Amino acid sequence: MTPETDPLNLLGGLISKARAAGADAADAVFVDSRSLSHAQRLGKPEHLERSENTDIGLRVFVGQRQAIVSSSDLSAEAIGELVERALAMARSVPEDPHCGLAEPELLAGAIPDLDAFDAGEPAGEVLADRAARAEDAARAVPGVTNSEGSGANWNSSTKAIVASTGFARAYAVSGHSIGASVLAGSGTAMERDYDFTSAVHAVDLMSPEEVGRQAGEKAVARLNPRKAETAQVPVVYHPRVANSFLRHLSGAINGSAVARGTTFLKDRLGQRIFPPTVNVIDDPHRLRGLRSRPFDGECVATSKRAFIDQGVLTSWMLDLRSARQLKTATTGHAARGISSPPSPSSSNLYMEPGEMNPQALMADIKSGFYITELFGFGVNGVTGDYSRGASGFWIEDGEIAYPVSEVTIGGNLNDIFLHLTPADDLEFRYGVNAPTLRVEGMTVAGK
Repeated sequence: MTPETDPLNLLGGLISKARAAGADAADAVFVDSRSLSHAQRLGKPEHLERSENTDIGLRVFVGQRQAIVSSSDLSAEAIGELVERALAMARSVPEDPHCGLAEPELLAGAIPDLDAFDAGEPAGEVLADRAARAEDAARAVPGVTNSEGSGANWNSSTKAIVASTGFARAYAVSGHSIGASVLAGSGTAMERDYDFTSAVHAVDLMSPEEVGRQAGEKAVARLNPRKAETAQVPVVYHPRVANSFLRHLSGAINGSAVARGTTFLKDRLGQRIFPPTVNVIDDPHRLRGLRSRPFDGECVATSKRAFIDQGVLTSWMLDLRSARQLKTATTGHAARGISSPPSPSSSNLYMEPGEMNPQALMADIKSGFYITELFGFGVNGVTGDYSRGASGFWIEDGEIAYPVSEVTIGGNLNDIFLHLTPADDLEFRYGVNAPTLRVEGMTVAGK
């Protein structure tokens, strides 16, 4: 990398040009991304794709007006035009009293090493081998009759931010993944399921054979489903769907939604909304975390934070703009794209595990529903009303009894959160993670 192509030098020059052209303040982001993916089905390659993208985004401030422009053309001429367009736009948009860069005392200082980058690009043959081994293992499971395919992916990106406040930092991230999806049964009695693994470092991936085997076994286990009777029963969520509750929580405590008053939790700050045993943490500094970041999209220092502490909602999830609207301080949760303004977003969000294993959690359930997959998105963020299509297994006398499908579950997130119990099986497999969760008294609508 030469001084001319170094992202911090490139962005620094862009900021200088913007200030010289009349911007009162400015910041700029740079993203250089690479990806490679291989997919196959029934043992035959379907595609091998590679992409490379380098983009910059410039945000300028003229008084209390801001504008954002982006480009993938890094030539001197294009950068000059970028500055001109940004300033012309900023002078013509309405004033926003809440926009602006971070105050100097909020800027990130020392940058922690998060071990978030796995150096080296895997060869296409390596990805092909991973995908083939996963699909072969899935198709070898007795009862598997067809395949939707398997895939292996790699990506990496370098991200940089420079601001007229003097902030200039860059970091790199990477990711690997393997997935397989297969079908069991035949005719109209076929059932599908999947499994996948993702990690920052390839060494932390599940083996392709394990991914494939679990995908096949899950598909076979769903054969010959029944329809459940409509009832109010305890519902148990498998971890791969339990994390959806944290996504709903994240949306409900998002500072932008709170400032607009469009969330069912807008008046619940400082109140207990979960049982006292529940803690929800956001940790941007988790080593090798899939969403780890040393600073946020507004150059603000990031830190580990408990949004739910012993069941109590302790804070909103804030960027600078929403914090100013709510007359409080940012929590360092701004995320930013190349062509969009910052907005609040979680990093490595998770619910701490409970004390019982999943078997003990459902041991006293005489009749209940164990959910392994959710469909649709019937969640009202304003009222908390919750309705989702679901499939999984019926629980009888504390044991998994038989598969069920074509079921709708319903309730209200206020009640669901208050009657939720976590198991002890938390694993960090996704960007948002939760253990197995039990919710009391949900409405299950079947036949």
